[in-house]
Amino acid sequence: MKRIELEIKALSPLAISRQKPGGSVSECEDYIPGTVIRGAVASEILKQFGQQFANLSENGGHFQALFLGDEPAIFQNAYPANVKAGHGRIFPQNRIKEIKLLPTTALSSKTKSGFCRKKDGEPTTKDKGAFDSLIDRFCAEHYGLPYDPNCPEDGGRVEPYSGFYSKVDGMYYSASASKRLLTRVGINRRRATSEEEILYSIEVLNETEAKTNKPQFFKSSILVPDDLDNLPEKLHHFINNNSKIFRFGGSTSRGLGKVKIDAKLGEIQKNIQDKIEVFNDKLWERWRKWSVFGNSIEELPKRTYFALDLQSDAIFTEKWQRTTVISAQMLKQFTNANIEDESLKLEVAYSSYDYRSGWNAAWGLMKDVELITNKGAVYLFSTTQPDIWYTALADLELKGVGERTCEGFGQVEVCNDFHLVFREEAA
Repeated sequence: MKRIELEIKALSPLAISRQKPGGSVSECEDYIPGTVIRGAVASEILKQFGQQFANLSENGGHFQALFLGDEPAIFQNAYPANVKAGHGRIFPQNRIKEIKLLPTTALSSKTKSGFCRKKDGEPTTKDKGAFDSLIDRFCAEHYGLPYDPNCPEDGGRVEPYSGFYSKVDGMYYSASASKRLLTRVGINRRRATSEEEILYSIEVLNETEAKTNKPQFFKSSILVPDDLDNLPEKLHHFINNNSKIFRFGGSTSRGLGKVKIDAKLGEIQKNIQDKIEVFNDKLWERWRKWSVFGNSIEELPKRTYFALDLQSDAIFTEKWQRTTVISAQMLKQFTNANIEDESLKLEVAYSSYDYRSGWNAAWGLMKDVELITNKGAVYLFSTTQPDIWYTALADLELKGVGERTCEGFGQVEVCNDFHLVFREEAA
C-alpha cells in the first residue's frame, strides 16, 4: 500500500455533527472522521466522472477499486494539527509530522492538567505534566500492591488525561480544535422570508484559532492499494487538482464545510520490531525498580510484551456478538496471516464503549447504530514467539482492526511511545 498524506485547511466553519442514538442534541466532533473525507472524495469523483461509473458492477474501474473493492482505500481520521507551543504560539505545519491520540492509561493533575515543559530545571508552563500508568499498573498487579499515583509536582490528585498530541523536537505538545455555536433562523419556503419562532443553533469547528486568528489545520492519510495502474498517484493528483472544491460535513449549502486540501505521497515506515524491543527493555527495567517493595506475589513471566493502542473508534465482533475487548483469538484473525501461536495471551485491557450512527448520503438513509470501542483503548499482549508477529503487526498498523476500517474505524498503533513516560519523568 501507498500513503497519501493530507493537510486540510479549514476555510469556513465545519459542521461535523454527531447525534447520539435516542438523543435530540446534535454535537460536533473535535476532528474530521475518515468516513466524512471518504464521502466527500467519492462524491466529487462521481460529479466529475459520473457517466463513466453508471454501472459500477461492470465498469467501476478505479472508483470501484477505491471504494467498493475487496481491499478498498483506507481513509483515516483527520485530527487537529494546530499544536500549541506555549504563550499563544502555534508550531508551523512543516514541523508537525504526526498527530496521535493519548492512551486511556495516561494521567495528569486534576487541577493543572497538561504537558509541562521545563528549561534549566524550571517549569515554563503552569501545567503539572502528564504520564502513563500502563507498565506501572501491570507491575503493581504482580506485586499484589495497589497503584494509586499522585501528581509528581505537588502530590495532588491525578485523573485520566486524554486528547491529541504531537512530538516536536522530542517534546510533547497538545493539539486541539476550538468550537462555537452558530445561530440560524428558519426560512419560510413559500414566502422566502424568515419564519417566526424558528431559531436554531449549529455547533461547528472553528476555521481559525480564537486568539491568534490563524487558520485551523487537520492532518490525515489515505492508504491506497498499489496493485493497480498508478492508482495512488492518480488519486493524489485528483485531490490536488481539486483542492478547494471538497466540502466536509453538513450545511454545505449555507456556506459551511469549505476546505483546502494539500496532498502528497508519503512513506510507510515499518519499525515494529524496534518499538517492541524498546517497550520490553523499559518494562523489564521498571520491573526491577519495583523490587524495592520486596518480593512479588508472582514472578513476571519471561515473555515478550506489546501494547495495541486504538487511534480511532473501533467496531469489534466476536462470535456474532459486539465486544469492546480484542481477545488473543481475534488478534490472530485480524492479521489474516494464519499465525499459529498458542502462547499469545491478553494480559490486560483498558477500554470503554459508546454508540454511533450516521447518515449515508449516497443512499439517503441513516446508518445502522453501532456499538463502538472508544478511541484510546489499550490492550497489552504477551507471547513467546515475537518473531512471527512483527510483519503481521506492521500490517495491522496500516489496515486497522475490526469492521469498517476503510471509513477510519479501527486505526491502531503498536506500543505507543507515551507508554514509556513514567510518573517521575512526567512530560
